[in-house]
Amino acid sequence: MADIKSDYFEAINNGLADGTPCLVGTVSAENTPEISPKGSVVVYDAQNIAYWERAYRGAASNIQANSNVVIYYRNADRAESLPQGAALRFYGTASVVEDDAVRNAVYDMMCEREQNSDAERKGQAVMVKIDRVTSLRGDDV
Repeated sequence: MADIKSDYFEAINNGLADGTPCLVGTVSAENTPEISPKGSVVVYDAQNIAYWERAYRGAASNIQANSNVVIYYRNADRAESLPQGAALRFYGTASVVEDDAVRNAVYDMMCEREQNSDAERKGQAVMVKIDRVTSLRGDDV
């Protein structure tokens, strides 16, 4: 397990507001890769990133078949606080959150715009346990 540096929390949590939402990469049971923008991505704690799944398209079914994911973040405007290339890759294992308290905490951490997109909370929280964090060049950070 890798620790997410506290210096990165604000950037990730404000990705959608900054116009740079994270991209979540998943792989289907047929080994087809998919990239999905997720404006709901938040750093849950130093070892976990979470997002709210409300679309129920490719990414949702993909994590059921293959729980390995990558979350990509890049924001050139935050280059001073990010590694070379102003980008981060978070590699980990995704699972749907079953605990109602954790599910609600993830929802409450999201920006208001994402909450308003699922005001009835019909989506599900997905937790990604982070194994590795790298820069754009692939260096561990």
